[in-house]
Amino acid sequence: MSDSLERLYLAVLAARDLDPATSRTARLFQRGPSKIAKKLAEEAIEVAIDAVNGYSVAVIRESADLLYNLTVLWASAGVRPEDVWREMARREDMLGIAEKLPKSLMKLPKVTSARVAARRPIAALEGRVARKRH
Repeated sequence: MSDSLERLYLAVLAARDLDPATSRTARLFQRGPSKIAKKLAEEAIEVAIDAVNGYSVAVIRESADLLYNLTVLWASAGVRPEDVWREMARREDMLGIAEKLPKSLMKLPKVTSARVAARRPIAALEGRVARKRH
């Protein structure tokens, strides 16, 4: 997957300086980070709504739009895909790949020794039922 996003990111960079009259990407860059962020948020909401409604084909289409707009946002913010992959690797080392970092550092697990010791299994593959946190 990262190869596909890398290719998309490079295509976004290449299209950034094209004519905004003919390039959607150039038009987004011309409109600025606020418009780019708005488009990203709109696509995320569409993916979520389609998923809730069980429209898997629409989730696929809207996810492609979401990833496109995310790469445009990255390029606009000066973020490279490898920066994101590095952060994902850091989180995997700390918590396991399927976990999001807690908001408070007080909630972080204690790392006892080597990198492998800090990893946790992928939660989605453990067969546990996800529970809503209150």
